[in-house]
Amino acid sequence: MKPPPEERLREIEVLIYSAEDLKNVKHLTKMRTYAEVYVERDVHVAKTKVAEHHGRGDDDGTNPIWNQVVKVKFHKELPENDIMTALNVDIYAHGHIREKPVGSARVLLSDVLKGRGGETSTEPLENNPIQFLTVLVWRPSGRPQGLLNLWVPPTGRFLVPLKSLSFSLRGRNGEEEVVMVETPAEENGGGSGQE
Repeated sequence: MKPPPEERLREIEVLIYSAEDLKNVKHLTKMRTYAEVYVERDVHVAKTKVAEHHGRGDDDGTNPIWNQVVKVKFHKELPENDIMTALNVDIYAHGHIREKPVGSARVLLSDVLKGRGGETSTEPLENNPIQFLTVLVWRPSGRPQGLLNLWVPPTGRFLVPLKSLSFSLRGRNGEEEVVMVETPAEENGGGSGQE
């Protein structure tokens, strides 16, 4: 038996690559950050691992690199019914006692997903490329502080094996860096694929 239409969920893939110039909320130790990614917080929240790698010249953890694909679920009809539906990314500093909010970023799904419900598109893929996005990170106080780099395929799914995805990223100083995307471990297979 199929669930009622309002209960059908859609899953999209999002590459959370890195952040730059975040506010340091840990003044005594190096900030270790992770990101929570969601469309509807009460339906599903995906979480990255804590960033172990950081950008050049990063002594305090304000330039984390996650380079992780997460899968986000939300009600399938939501983007069609509300054009203001957004992909939300909340960044936290991992702590022993509590997690400290660092900032948040939003991307409208209507800006990144193409076609009816984002699943099918009449445009050929060369006219509808995967776009690497850089968006502002907003502090809990409402002030902008930092940038988040993420990648959302227009169909909601990466169409090529993740091992072969690469792109160039040009930093503020004009330097270009080639980035390779790591293959994510299977969420329900324990990562080894042999169970």
